[in-house]
Amino acid sequence: MSKASYTAVGFIAVLLWALLALFTVGSAPVPPFLLNALCFAIGGGIGVIWLLATGGLSQLRSVPLRVYLIGTAGLFGYHFLYFSALRIAPAAEAGLIAYLWPLLIVLFSGLLPGEHLKRGHIIGALIGFSGAVLIVAQGMTGFNADALPGYGLAFLCALTWSGYSVVSRSFGAVPTASVVVFCLATAILSGGAHVVLEETIWPTTALGWLSVVGLGVGPVGIAFFVWDVGVKKGDIQLLGVASYAAPVLSTLALVVAGIAAPTWTLLLAAVLITGGAALAAQASRRR
Repeated sequence: MSKASYTAVGFIAVLLWALLALFTVGSAPVPPFLLNALCFAIGGGIGVIWLLATGGLSQLRSVPLRVYLIGTAGLFGYHFLYFSALRIAPAAEAGLIAYLWPLLIVLFSGLLPGEHLKRGHIIGALIGFSGAVLIVAQGMTGFNADALPGYGLAFLCALTWSGYSVVSRSFGAVPTASVVVFCLATAILSGGAHVVLEETIWPTTALGWLSVVGLGVGPVGIAFFVWDVGVKKGDIQLLGVASYAAPVLSTLALVVAGIAAPTWTLLLAAVLITGGAALAAQASRRR
């Protein structure tokens, strides 16, 4: 496969993450850490079936312990910080700060061996971020100093996922099969956080259970496997900019489902994000 093909595989994760909000709404009233534990258990279970079917279990023995620790910290740390931030800070503002991760991926990737960050990547990332601002800003209620700890957690959230994604690039020789362990370990840690911090509330309808399964199979399952392939073997700068499509596609999915109303803001954000991604793609082609 070519680098462009691997980049396309990575972008499948962005498409799946666009369903995160829709399925999360459908999974109510399940508390976040229990939801996380269920979804990562499903995602990890699918991975185990895949490894058994392909005879890939033996690949796990060659993976260094530090890779398992970094991968688990990336998946669990991101979600732990994200859910915690949204508990103590307004969701829109905290979500916007957390969505600095695509921009940080673009910037951090310039530090990797063999990668060269060009002006088009930076400008494209900033344009894409402005589109994400438009989407998230619709729900903003104003700055609240009491929410500063939550904003700090949201920023750590962005650092965690961007750092994990960029560091994964340096583990290019590590098989994607290792993500199975990341998912199962994250499920266990999330289950522990649920027991300590939350009341157990199961889905109350068939739609709720289908939403949980949908999350586990897609946005919190397959997405992490294809993202691992993309950041290791694809164009990481272009993937970082293209990731800003997620909030637009997520809002569009809510519109199609009748949960949110279509707005001119959504259209403008789509134009900005598409334009930013196109600019970054042009910079990658010139490289």
